[in-house]
Amino acid sequence: MLHVDLDQFIAAVEVLRRPELAGKPVIVGGRGDPTERAVVSTASYEARAFGVGSGMPLRIAARKVPDAVILPVDADAYLVASETVMATLRARPGAVVQVLGWDEAFVGTSTDDPEAYARQLQSAVLEQTQLHCSVGIGDTLVRAKNATDLGKPAGVFRLTKENWLEVMGARPTKELWGVGNKISARLVKLGITTVAELAAADPQSLVPEFGPKMGPWYAELGRGDGAGTVDDTPWVARGHSRETTFQQDLTEAAQVEDAVRELAANVLKDVEAEGRPVIGLTLKVRYAPFTTKTHARKIPETRDPGEVLDRALELARAIEPGRPIRLLGLRAEMAMPENARKGHTPTRGGW
Repeated sequence: MLHVDLDQFIAAVEVLRRPELAGKPVIVGGRGDPTERAVVSTASYEARAFGVGSGMPLRIAARKVPDAVILPVDADAYLVASETVMATLRARPGAVVQVLGWDEAFVGTSTDDPEAYARQLQSAVLEQTQLHCSVGIGDTLVRAKNATDLGKPAGVFRLTKENWLEVMGARPTKELWGVGNKISARLVKLGITTVAELAAADPQSLVPEFGPKMGPWYAELGRGDGAGTVDDTPWVARGHSRETTFQQDLTEAAQVEDAVRELAANVLKDVEAEGRPVIGLTLKVRYAPFTTKTHARKIPETRDPGEVLDRALELARAIEPGRPIRLLGLRAEMAMPENARKGHTPTRGGW
């Protein structure tokens, strides 16, 4: 199987629209104004060389690269480009495509020469979209996904059971798909710092820290094991979320209530389009300067927008009165249909 990942996707789409930006440090985020509160959605490789990364406050990114071209997010343009890429992948003979997001997908196929097939995919995507992509080849989804990182930019790399530890063993666990910085830090507390150490760990030894399901799963990630089949069943979102970063901190109860009402209205539009009832809510609160807390609650299954709003306002009562708020977010979890392949919901604003 293969994992296809578009290189610097959002920045690349912007450069296609503005060819004069080729080779320049490009940063995309918020409304393109570094004096406002917003975060980096993506940065070109030229900007990344200065330490700019996704999720970084835009003002800090601008400070790191004073000469950068900073552009506003244009989600519609990225969606159009993404749909063209995915259609191109699906058009390949025998391809089974499992979309992971705007800029990446697994591709299953039967071929005796996966490297050649990967190059054909790259050529097809480039011809149809003028976008470059990297391709990882693996005998599991995990290995294919991690192989892509080793092939960037615009390259092809292969990871299998035979070379997994040779290539990945000495790397920090945060480089594994599904681990990241927070889980990696918790693994360090257990004396596990590298992929090889995680691969050698007794799965049951991870249960006290991560639970009976996630503990063995992290050990499986360390070995590169797991699913070996691409599933093109359309994924079904567990929920929808919206969030707002305020240019001026909210300090009054009336301001907070108005903001929660607006978030609920927008989330309910997304939920209504799904046609499924809401079964849970999570309110995200980021206090100034940058302390984040979440308040979650399961609720009786409901399709009533008024009921959802009332429950959201109830959650808002947990907000500390008078404490300045720089961001609020609301997520609605929905009941899942039977036999659905669960997925993550693309978010607006970085939930």
